Amino acid sequence: MITARAEGDETPLNLMARERGSSTVLRILLGSQLRRLRETRGITLEAAGHSIRASHSKISRMELGRVSFRARDVADLLTLYGVSDEREREALLSLVSQANRPGWWHNYDDILPNWFEAYVGLEEAATRIRCYEVQFVPGLLQTPEYARAVVLLGHPDGVEEEVQRRVDLRMARQKVLGRATPPHLWAVVDEAALRRPLGGVEVMRGQIRHLIEAIASPNITVQVMPFSAGGHAAAGGPFSILRFSERDLPDVVYLEQLTSAIYLDKREDLDRYQAVMERLCIDAVPASETKKALTRILAEL
Repeated sequence: MITARAEGDETPLNLMARERGSSTVLRILLGSQLRRLRETRGITLEAAGHSIRASHSKISRMELGRVSFRARDVADLLTLYGVSDEREREALLSLVSQANRPGWWHNYDDILPNWFEAYVGLEEAATRIRCYEVQFVPGLLQTPEYARAVVLLGHPDGVEEEVQRRVDLRMARQKVLGRATPPHLWAVVDEAALRRPLGGVEVMRGQIRHLIEAIASPNITVQVMPFSAGGHAAAGGPFSILRFSERDLPDVVYLEQLTSAIYLDKREDLDRYQAVMERLCIDAVPASETKKALTRILAEL
């Protein structure tokens, strides 16, 4: 629960808003706080919805951080939940405008699907990103030329301006790795993705060289899953696991599909995917040998 603050002090959520700047995470945290208050009072979703002239499904979406907040709705819910301390109310209500603040990625609303928007916001706030890729080099490690080839696969009839904006969005996402306190990106990439000459041989060679340079950064780890490993734990396909510094925010597993995505945060799902990721890291070429493996692939392209 958010505690009252002395003049000049910042609540954990306000401090995180200033440091991390992710409205996506703020919405999730604010929604989580409202859910705990409701459950502590034993109030149903239906009763909470009635108090703000809304359906129980809207309350559910608010608590999951999937919709924007109105200050009036939050104030009415706080009253219903028995939050009468003015300083505590102020601390929560002050977050509403910050949680509704558009992120930089809203400049790409014309090309950014709703199901992917949430991921970009979570990626921006994550302190650790672990992923397994089967077909492509991870988006955060793609060169502009390689990214263009990937975009054209999904949008073969796209006009040049649209294609370039999609590439620009991918390059903008990569800035998260170069900030003062970057997340640790740990990627396991299937050998097939590294040998498939997407965009042509020269584009692929440039991509491999970029990976060799990237792994010199202390916050970037790449492992190669070799053909020699045979079958492995992630035979089901690519996935990402995002971790956050905020204690109240659970890890999130992201599974991207052709026209949608799945976000998992239940403990049993997280444990399953964490175990698969650990198995992948064991079966893959050790990170200390990644440069040698990439250099060999580069020479064979």
